[in-house]
Amino acid sequence: MGTMSGPPGSTVAPELMVERATELSDDDLAALCEAADAAILDGGGFGWVNPPGRQALERYFRGVLLVPERELFLVRLNGTIVGSAQLVRPPRNNEAQAFSATLMHSFIAPYARGHGLATLLTKRVEEGARALGYYALNLDVRETQVVAISLYTSLGYTRWGVNPVYARVRGKTVGGYFYHKILRPEVEAAAPSDEAAPPECPDFE
Repeated sequence: MGTMSGPPGSTVAPELMVERATELSDDDLAALCEAADAAILDGGGFGWVNPPGRQALERYFRGVLLVPERELFLVRLNGTIVGSAQLVRPPRNNEAQAFSATLMHSFIAPYARGHGLATLLTKRVEEGARALGYYALNLDVRETQVVAISLYTSLGYTRWGVNPVYARVRGKTVGGYFYHKILRPEVEAAAPSDEAAPPECPDFE
């Protein structure tokens, strides 16, 4: 999916947008599952090695919306969902790590790459974590995800650990890298307020 065609001699830039999902229409759910299928087949680090089937993906994404500790961020290209990411908050009983959140299951469908959507999606998740009062954001990736590793490094994430037996993919064991980023360096780490409102993600202009 590239730029849209306009009048002769002109180019219309693609419309890029990230939003926090509170519900999924049937059309949006279908587009999200299609994007996830494509990302999994392309080797994206979405947990699955093989697509689990449309019904399993639909149940999964609908289930994500029901988990209080998870925020689902959707990325759209020209109005169609082409990827997503999740901001995961620590459980209430984990008081020692209540100051940090985790970025998980971030992906962009291969047919929608090349527009800077992964960068935009990551930054919006960071904004959401900041709005909820989190001091740091954690994430982990397979060592084979060289594009994602380059992205997170460029956005200021620091690699702090390596797990040589991180995942098993098609009969081969691969390592994993662990990263963190300080979101609010001007304040001392503290637990976010329970009263914090969910982040708002305005349309990308």
